[in-house]
Amino acid sequence: MGRVSQAQAEENRRRVVDTASRLFREQGTHVSVADLMKAAGLTHGAFYKQFASKEALVDEATVHAFSELAQRYSAGLERNDGQRGAAQQALIDTYLSVEHRDDPADGCPVAALATDIARESGGSEARRAYAEGVADFAGFLATDGQDGIVRLCTLFGALVLARATKDSPLSREILDAARAALAEAG
Repeated sequence: MGRVSQAQAEENRRRVVDTASRLFREQGTHVSVADLMKAAGLTHGAFYKQFASKEALVDEATVHAFSELAQRYSAGLERNDGQRGAAQQALIDTYLSVEHRDDPADGCPVAALATDIARESGGSEARRAYAEGVADFAGFLATDGQDGIVRLCTLFGALVLARATKDSPLSREILDAARAALAEAG
């Protein structure tokens, strides 16, 4: 079988990182390389032509997931003509929705990756990217009257609890209560 072009190799790498980002958010970073490559539509052997290790892919996929999150809130600012408060409220409403609760693969990496990242070594690129992503997201959520970290913790906690109680009426109650608390706090 012939070698792939440099452009195809770059596209394959992008596809693997994108697939890993989604699968890690949905299933955790314990997903096997074989399953990940199958989901990306590539062979297991192709992985090692692109990445030095699975840890290197976890690092890159984490950076990718937070890049997607930053693009979402930047796009929200554009949709709301730069009005930060309106963009924040739109993001909060989406974040605390049943749709977001039920779609971790395309959802927030803060909630989806927290447990796995907590197990990473202190010096890992994934942990650094996660910490920077959390700080950036909290910065976006900050208002004159409310700390962005408190708002993010409320969003994060509500989403994780709502996902864990998904098959119960409590799940929607958690989302609604967090939305109301954030609205009341300003």
